[in-house]
Amino acid sequence: MDATTPGLLSPDVLDRADVRAALIEHDFAAVFTLIKKWGGLSQNRIASACQLTPGKVSTIINGSQRVTSFEVVCRIADGLRIPGSLLGLAPRPWEGAHDPAQQDQPDAPGDRPDADEIPWRPDATVDLATHLTRSDLVMDRRALTRALAGAAVTGAALLDSLEGWLVPAATVPGQRRPGRLGMREVAELETTARAFRQWDHQYGGGLRRKAVLGQLAEVSGALDDHQAPAVAARLYRVMAQLAGTAATMAWDSGLHRRAQDYYRLALRAAHAGGDVVFGANVLAGMARQMLYRDRPDDALQLIHLAQEGARDVIGPRARAMLHTREAWAYAAQGRVAGFHRATTKAAEDLAAAGEDGDEPYWIAYFDEAELAGVTGGRLLDLARTDPRQHATKAADEIRTALAHRGPEAGRSHALDRIGLAECQFLAGDIRAAAAETTLAVQAARGTQSGRVRTQLGQLYPYTVGHSASRPVREARDSIRDLLSS
Repeated sequence: MDATTPGLLSPDVLDRADVRAALIEHDFAAVFTLIKKWGGLSQNRIASACQLTPGKVSTIINGSQRVTSFEVVCRIADGLRIPGSLLGLAPRPWEGAHDPAQQDQPDAPGDRPDADEIPWRPDATVDLATHLTRSDLVMDRRALTRALAGAAVTGAALLDSLEGWLVPAATVPGQRRPGRLGMREVAELETTARAFRQWDHQYGGGLRRKAVLGQLAEVSGALDDHQAPAVAARLYRVMAQLAGTAATMAWDSGLHRRAQDYYRLALRAAHAGGDVVFGANVLAGMARQMLYRDRPDDALQLIHLAQEGARDVIGPRARAMLHTREAWAYAAQGRVAGFHRATTKAAEDLAAAGEDGDEPYWIAYFDEAELAGVTGGRLLDLARTDPRQHATKAADEIRTALAHRGPEAGRSHALDRIGLAECQFLAGDIRAAAAETTLAVQAARGTQSGRVRTQLGQLYPYTVGHSASRPVREARDSIRDLLSS
């Protein structure tokens, strides 16, 4: 098909919300079904346009086969004249002027020559978003394997790349096309970003990761146009929140380097949108990742960077959250006095926090239950070295968290259960530990979080060596059954 050939689908079909949602998630079973229904195309016509066999289209529609090949996704886009942005692709050749090189697979994120220039350029941030989402949305199994093997950046290489956070953004001269988004459309995008964030916070895992990336690609496309300043600022904030959610989803899926790439994008987007407080939250997320990777020194540097950059604008609830991450780093370093000092500051700041409406919605999760859960988890870290001193205190804090947030807390609830089971093992109460392990496995079955499975795997060794205890054997079997499923 050349550039003058009309598309098989009318604009009305491609503008439908259900069609766009299916395209964003690369759910081609739904795409083909909806196209048959609303576009009036037969299975044979779809197959011919996309250079597929009718049998292949049939297996895609009935769900027995999925489209994972980059080449096939491109053939579908070109055959049905679906704009690349709807599928997270670069603009297709028939969409107008383009750079053919853009259709090649991009280099590894973070290797782009303009990615870390200081001061940060908002247009480079948009390019980075396009670069990441385009490659991730068409990631096949081989690419996924490579991404899983990618190690997170640490030390000076990580910290130096974030220095632009403390420097005002560069001014970008006139951009290309005029944008037409209004505040109503931006508000709808904000609502979507909030829904995705809530989903991830509750359930974890990567179940909706492609949908988040598709939405992120759409926001990136809108920012590539010359939007009104107020619209652009809000769009950058939406990009920051979507990228932050993409980061935690990637992390939960074991993609540690990819998670870091999206955290960096989130920080740059928050910077471009003037959202200093969310930027500090992103740095806190990066610090947490470093703590899980046993890099407490890097984590502490990231927290201090967040505190320095947001000192004049951050509210007490968000400040309390930063203090708990600081306490976490001190605990990982074995600095018990520093841990207690930072934890006391967190409690004081949280006590000074007002109603949730006084601070951004995304920090509302940080309440007394969250503080207790985080404090209990860090005391548990200390208890692994000195159980007599810290195990009982850790268990008390975790029980407080469990009393205030039930199974509806999803991932947090499961992690609390696992932590309490470990406290009981460390305290030597084997019967109680076995009972808590059973509850922990039940909670873990309700979430897709990779972090939850990792923590369960770390609990498993405690169940070994108690073969005379039937409850412990049953608890051990339940962990093994879940981790092998």
